[in-house]
Amino acid sequence: MVLDAERWLELRRFRALRDAGASISEIARETGLHWRTVKKYLEGDGPAVPPVPAPRADQGSRMIAVYAPVIDAWLRAEVLLKGTVIHERLVAEYGFTGNYQRVKMYLQEGRPRIAAELGYTPGELARLHRRSGVVPGAQAQVDWGDEGGILAHVGIGKVYSFHMVLSYSRDPFCCFTTSQDLAAFWACHRRAFAHFGGVPGSIVYDRTKTVVRRHVAPGQAVPLHPEAVAFAGHYGFDIDVLAACRPTGKGRAGRQVTIVRDHVLAGRSFSSLGELDDAFLAWVPARRRTTHRTHGEVIGVRAARDHAALRPVPARPYVVAERHLRHVGKDCLVAFEANVYSVPAARVFHRQLVEVRASAATVSLHATVPDEHGVTLLAVHPRAVGRGARIVDPAHWNGLPDGHTRATTTSSEPAPGNRRGDDRGHRRGEPAGALRFLLARADAAQITVQPRPLSVYDQITGTRPFTTVPATDPKDST
Repeated sequence: MVLDAERWLELRRFRALRDAGASISEIARETGLHWRTVKKYLEGDGPAVPPVPAPRADQGSRMIAVYAPVIDAWLRAEVLLKGTVIHERLVAEYGFTGNYQRVKMYLQEGRPRIAAELGYTPGELARLHRRSGVVPGAQAQVDWGDEGGILAHVGIGKVYSFHMVLSYSRDPFCCFTTSQDLAAFWACHRRAFAHFGGVPGSIVYDRTKTVVRRHVAPGQAVPLHPEAVAFAGHYGFDIDVLAACRPTGKGRAGRQVTIVRDHVLAGRSFSSLGELDDAFLAWVPARRRTTHRTHGEVIGVRAARDHAALRPVPARPYVVAERHLRHVGKDCLVAFEANVYSVPAARVFHRQLVEVRASAATVSLHATVPDEHGVTLLAVHPRAVGRGARIVDPAHWNGLPDGHTRATTTSSEPAPGNRRGDDRGHRRGEPAGALRFLLARADAAQITVQPRPLSVYDQITGTRPFTTVPATDPKDST
C-alpha cells in the first residue's frame, strides 16, 4: 500500500494522541486507515519522510511537444507574441485540446531560447525601456485621442483630440477635430506652435500614415510622407519616428490624453468643438501650477525655460493639403469626399482631370496643365462638413443655357414685333402663355356655331349622298 504525502502528514499529527494513550484502533477509525498502516507509521516502523509516489507520464508535456515547431515558428516571426494569442491560434488552426497553462509553461522556456537565437537582449525581451532626459526646447511628443461621440447630440459623430507635450516641462497643448487626415493633422501642429510660442527641435511620432509613407521591416529606414518632410523643413524641426510597437517612446503625450479626459472632459457636456477647445485653455493655468511627480518642479516654472529655448515660428505658414485627381462632370461639378464643388465652365470640359487640394478649411481645384498665363487655379471653396453638400459659385455657370428662351403658346401668330413667341411678349407686360391659353378657351366658348345638313359634308368629301328608304306596307307585298 502506497501512502501519499497528505495522509502521511495527517498521521504525523495524530502521533500526539498516540503519546497521550490513544489506541491504534481509535486512531485508525479517526483517520479512516487500516490499523496495521497506522501502527506502522506511528510506532516508528515507517519511514521518517513521506513516501514518493510512483512517477507517471506527463501527458501535457507530450501534448505540447507536438506543437513545439509551430510555436517556435510563430516566436521567430514575433518573439513577443502573447501566450493567449498562441493558445487561441493553436485551438482554432490545429485543434489543440490542452489548456492555456501548458502553452504558458512552454513559453517560459521557449521564448528566451528563440530570443537568444534572434539576438534580443533580456531588457528588450522584458519590454524595458530607457527613460530619456531632454534639455529645454529640444523635444515634443504628439499623440491622438479618440473621444467618440462626445458631440453626437449636435450631429457630429466622431471627435478626436490632438495632443502635443513639451518633453522637458510636460507643458501640454490639446485641440479637438473631427478628422485625423493629413490636412487636419498638420493644421493642429500650427495651432500648437502658436500656443507654445515656438517650435521644438524635434517631435516624436508613432508610425501614423500622416508621417510615414509605408511600413518597413525592423532595421530599415522609414520612408517619410512628402508633406511631412516639407512641413518639418519649413518649420525647422526633426521628425523622430518610433520603432514599431513601442508606445513607451512617447509616454508623456500618451499620459496627457488620459489627463485631459479626466480633468477637462469628464462629467461635462459640450455643444461644439470651440467649447471643447475653450475648456482645455481654461484648464491650462491650473495644470501649470501643478508640481510634476517626475521632475519635481512646478510645470509652469519649468515651462518658462522650455518656451524660451523654442525656435521662432516662421512668419509665413505652411499649409498642408491633400492632393487628389478627380474628373469634371457635365454639370461642371467635381466630387470629393461625397461632396461636390463647382469649377468655371469656360475653363474646363467634360471628363477633364483636375487636382483637388484639400486643406483643413478650404478645397482648391487646379488644372493639371497651366494656361497661357501659367495659372492652374480654377476655384477655391470652403471645405464642406459632412456628406452630400453642393458648394457652387453661380458665376461658374455663366455662358451655359439656363432655359430663359423656352416658351409655349397656343397661337400660330407670334406677338407683334416678337418672332420668338410668347416669352418676350410676357416680359413686355402681356399675359403669360398659360394665362393667355385659358383666355383663348373662354373666347372660343362664345363663338356661335351654324348648324349644317349632312349633305354639305357629302359634297365636300365627294361621297354618295346618304338616303333612307321609307318603310313599305306589308300589304303591298301580297
